[in-house]
Amino acid sequence: MTGGAGPDPAAPEPAAPREPRPLLERLGLGAIAIVMSLLFALVAIAAGMGGEWILAAMSGVGAVMTIAVGAITVVRG
Repeated sequence: MTGGAGPDPAAPEPAAPREPRPLLERLGLGAIAIVMSLLFALVAIAAGMGGEWILAAMSGVGAVMTIAVGAITVVRG
């Protein structure tokens, strides 16, 4: 046993404060989220019409979650 109370050399460096993304990048990510959520909604509609209710529910939740995460990305950066 070594009796030292010094810093652990294997410890990771503390993370630097994160800068917000540029507005253009946030808008682009928001646009991608809209397209992906529309695709999820299309799958949900098609699955519901075909009687696949579990797939329809999962796709509907995916559409809502994608919109929520896209909105958070645009607002918070």
